[in-house]
Order: sequence, then C-alpha cells, then structure tokens
Amino acid sequence: MSTIPVSAAERDQMLTAEFKAFAKSINVDLIGIANIERFADVAANRHPCSIFPEAQSVVVIGKRITRGTLRGVEEGTQFSLYSQYGRDWLNNRFLAMCTFKASEFLEDHGWEAVPLPNLPPETPPMGIPVREGQPAPNVMIDFEDAAVRAGVGEIGLCGVLLTPQYGPRQRIQLILTDAPLVPDALLSKPVCDRCAQREPICPMGAIQADAAQTVEVCGVSMTVAPVDYSLCRRCANGAAPNPHYATGKPDRLAALCTRSCLAHLEENGLVENTFENAFRKRRPWQIIDERRIIS
Repeated sequence: MSTIPVSAAERDQMLTAEFKAFAKSINVDLIGIANIERFADVAANRHPCSIFPEAQSVVVIGKRITRGTLRGVEEGTQFSLYSQYGRDWLNNRFLAMCTFKASEFLEDHGWEAVPLPNLPPETPPMGIPVREGQPAPNVMIDFEDAAVRAGVGEIGLCGVLLTPQYGPRQRIQLILTDAPLVPDALLSKPVCDRCAQREPICPMGAIQADAAQTVEVCGVSMTVAPVDYSLCRRCANGAAPNPHYATGKPDRLAALCTRSCLAHLEENGLVENTFENAFRKRRPWQIIDERRIIS
C-alpha cells in the first residue's frame, strides 16, 4: 500500500496538534508556543538559546489559580491554603508534573525538551562563563516576557501577566525544545483596560500609574506602570516574599492590587472564566501599616 508523502509543514502541524491534545489530557489550562525567532531582540543572559542552542520553540505551560484558593485571602481569614494551592504546591507539584509530562511527550517523539521552573530573572549570575563570549550561569529567562511572545497574554498596567482566560490567575513554566512546533498568534485584543489609572488599587502607593509607559514585545504594545517593589516587600495585604531569591519580585498574585484587578476584569466581562457569583462581595480590607487597618 502506497503512502502519501507528508511535507515538513504538515508534519509540524500534526506534531503540534498532538502535543496540544496531550497537554489538554494532562489538565494543562494554558499553552502557548513561540518560535525562537521571536526572541531575536533578547539579550544572551535571558535568551533561551543560551540554555539550549538548538531550541526552535519555546512552550509556555500554565495552570490556573482556582478562584476559591484566593477566598481566604480576600476575606482576610485564611492565608495558608493560598500558599499551598495557589503558590507552593501549584508551582512545585501540580504545574511541575504537567511540564515534565509534556516534556516527556516531546522526547518520546524524538525531540529534546528542557523543562524550566519559573525562577526570578532578577537573580544575578552565580558563576563564571565556561567559554569566551558565553553568559555566566545561571541564565534566567523572563517568563512573563516569554508568555507575551507565545501569545498567552500581556503584561497589565500593574505589572503582572494577564490572560484572556483567567486574568492574573495563573502560574506558568517553560519548555525549550528543538521540535519545530507551529507558533501561536500573538495576543490581538488587550485584557487590561488600565483601571488602576482611574482608581488606585495599592494602599501603599507602590503602583505608579501616573508614570506608566508603553512597552512593546514582539509588536504587542502594553501600558505598564513602574512598581516600587521595596514597598511591595512590606505589603501585608496578601503579597508574599519571592521564594527563590531575596531581591526577586514579591509574589503579588494574592495581594490586594491583583485581587482588585481580578474583581474588575470579571465585573466588566474581560475574562472568559466566569462564575455564578461575584468575587468581591464587600469593601476589601487594607493594612496601611501595623497600626492602621481599613475595612
């Protein structure tokens, strides 16, 4: 029986479709693919090819932070469940298993895959270059930047990754692979409507909305405000220290600013994952400092 020859483009499309179907079967909530050409303007100490020179594709793998995981923080009564299901376990167990299994799928099909945890790009070099002209270890990729290049989302005004599906409610990891996967389209419709320019969402004034600037990544224009992370590190409104590096950006995904962003996006129909009841049901609590609590 004769076989119909398959072109390289058709082969790549089939592999990509099978890969995405597999990712869905292991409960990946978000997946985006960027070809390596989209990183042409990235410095060597942040570039995927500094880790894997033969990389052809960068895959963003994501799992949602379930909205109920944020409930105890929103009410100000239970913070540990978020630290487990929204941060530690979600990153290091649930998402990590998805990333590793997706990497195994690619390697089972003959393509090398490098799984990467989301480590802070602010981490300085911790060694010396082993070859002339090569960056020092460890090379740290900016994951949120990679997510924009893979069409997963955009950076919102308040400086966190927003996706059309979940707004700010996700964790992401990466896979570098030499598989010539078909890249996804870049985000064409903004998620962020710059609500923080109209109503302050940080009680400490860390988000400098009046100084926002346009940032462009792969042709995607985003309005992003400077954030004073020294204030975020003192925030008692749901922010947490970076678990990997002391001067890395604090984890703000359960902080008042990000929860306010989430509430606004849902109320205005700007995210796809919807619920029967509103996330924010009453005026949120705010701690200005140890002596002043506003509710």
